[in-house]
Amino acid sequence: MDNSITLKDILRSHTIKGKLYKELEDKWIQCYACGHYCKIKPGKDGICKVRFNEDGVLKVPYGYVNGLQIDPIEKKPFFHALPGSAALSFGMVGCDYHCSFCQNWLSSQTLRDPHSTAHIEIISPEDLVMIAQSNDVKIITSTYNEPLITSEWAVEIFKIAKRYKFVTSYVSNGNGNPEVLEFLRPHLDLFKIDLKGFNDRRYRELGGVLQNVLDTINLAFKMGFWVEVVTLVIPQFNDSDDELKSIAEFLCSVSPNIPWHVTAFHPDYKMLDREATSRSTLIKAMKIGKEAGLKFVYAGNLPGRVNGGENTYCPQCNELLIERIGFRVLKNNLVNGMCWRCGSEIPGFWKIP
Repeated sequence: MDNSITLKDILRSHTIKGKLYKELEDKWIQCYACGHYCKIKPGKDGICKVRFNEDGVLKVPYGYVNGLQIDPIEKKPFFHALPGSAALSFGMVGCDYHCSFCQNWLSSQTLRDPHSTAHIEIISPEDLVMIAQSNDVKIITSTYNEPLITSEWAVEIFKIAKRYKFVTSYVSNGNGNPEVLEFLRPHLDLFKIDLKGFNDRRYRELGGVLQNVLDTINLAFKMGFWVEVVTLVIPQFNDSDDELKSIAEFLCSVSPNIPWHVTAFHPDYKMLDREATSRSTLIKAMKIGKEAGLKFVYAGNLPGRVNGGENTYCPQCNELLIERIGFRVLKNNLVNGMCWRCGSEIPGFWKIP
């Protein structure tokens, strides 16, 4: 094997012409796959490192996966979408952020971090959907790395998946824009968005802009995606009462029906200087969310230790509707998306269209 061939060389050979860009003068281009709107000169990459300008043409990832496995939909996490269903999860490499606490850094940061040893597996969209069919899953999910920056690839998969009545989903950092959401809307059903805090300075340390994420959450909800939001609660980073309250109040201003998942951090990647999130902190975050007016607040990553915080209750009569431990659904008492007891409609994506 030629040791001079790098992963970046291999990735560049698995690309197609992108769709999410416009041409500028002197063969510069502007990419709009994410909120960065990178202006890229010939021969250079965007911030994500996987979208690049080849002689005035945007080249984007295509035809491979870095990760491919079957997960419960609750692991994404989606709690109001086809409870107990399996999802075929796929990912590529690259990200438009560089979070120091990334739990998928081996794939997301592989072109930035020499300690990452990512590999790829060549696959076609047709074969990926065939794998989903043969394993009797209902959902196909773009995850692990940031899906927005590989949206052309995801859409090619989702177009085929929709012919076979699959539900499609993104697990994203939410650094979107109107153009990419319009591109995705005909093909994407479920949109999980990370809201990593409510402090713009800290967001910029991660490589993002807070307002971009807030705008994406708001627009995605208005466009009719089923949206669930996750905040990884990190000690001394975003766990103050004021910051959690600000997040909850923002989500409530979009819709009190958006499920908010507050999940426990564990030391990972470059953020090894603090303790894992405590049970009491997650329970506090749940209380803050509910006091702000959110109807569905969930605590994650501490199975069975959060006072029922993994369960779905009717906001009208407080009846237990879906009982969970971790990613397992123990009981589902929903009836056609409604509370079996009082008949209240529970917002969610409860059946395949």
